[in-house]
Amino acid sequence: MTFPRAFFALTSLVAAVLGATYQQTDSHQGSGFLKSFSHQAIADPTHGRVNYVDQGTALAQNLTFSSGDHFVIRADHTTVLNPSGPGRNSVRLQSNKQYTTHVTVWNIRHMPQGCATWPALWEVGADWPNQGEIDVLEGVNDQSPNQSTLHTNSGCTMPASRAQTGNAGSNNCDVAATNNAGCGVQANKANSYGPGFNNAGGGWYAMERTNSFIKVWFWSRNDGSVPSDVLNGATSINTDNWGTPYAFFPSQSCNLASHFGAHNIIINLTLCGDWAGNVFGQDGCPGNCVDYVNNNPSAFTNAFFDIQWLKIYG
Repeated sequence: MTFPRAFFALTSLVAAVLGATYQQTDSHQGSGFLKSFSHQAIADPTHGRVNYVDQGTALAQNLTFSSGDHFVIRADHTTVLNPSGPGRNSVRLQSNKQYTTHVTVWNIRHMPQGCATWPALWEVGADWPNQGEIDVLEGVNDQSPNQSTLHTNSGCTMPASRAQTGNAGSNNCDVAATNNAGCGVQANKANSYGPGFNNAGGGWYAMERTNSFIKVWFWSRNDGSVPSDVLNGATSINTDNWGTPYAFFPSQSCNLASHFGAHNIIINLTLCGDWAGNVFGQDGCPGNCVDYVNNNPSAFTNAFFDIQWLKIYG
């Protein structure tokens, strides 16, 4: 079958316009998170000084709770730990659904802060790292700004120069070649992470994943440039109107379709571990990370997420 050249030009234009338009598929708020996410009572893969608890324990100890449009997950902040016993009780949630091409928009009031904390909002596939990992929000020990990172198997790199406002670290996403650092980009706003984020009232994170690119944006709570569809959690969004992302991962030298499979969304808070523990003193925190976690429960009073909503589009 043949078509006039003008037809192809028209359909290409339509595809380009519609490529950045998405419809809401999932909306999570308050107690709704408990229906769409599951608590993972597993050993921490990053070797943190935490004990991830099941849903019953998390609810009974108020480590997970909701009120209206507040959904809170937190670490225990009342117990002095036995040095030879399990770590500090905390929460790791995983979405029941999996996603490929999609957009997530997070409206977050508060994120965990304090020495030893290592909070993250991220996505990961099976058989890590072969199905890839996308870290949207992640950091340690209150060190701003936020860093968004891809972790893959071999054969995925990023160009040194690309259209983003953030600052790239390594451009090799291969975990084996980078000692699991991957290819990270730091946001260009100090209030994108930790106390600065919380003092500003939080904000919005958005991530768009396609087979052509992965993009991450951040807007602080009082940022006048936050797009209206992000601000309102609209049922339809157009990412073309969101401006230049702070992190841009194109498929130029990384076949995203083969390096990233179906992903679950993860919300978790670990303490110490492979990253936060290794740079604890370097980040200006006192003494030994594990001892600090064991002996200072009140240091984790502000170690909590308060999420207003999560909207997902496809």
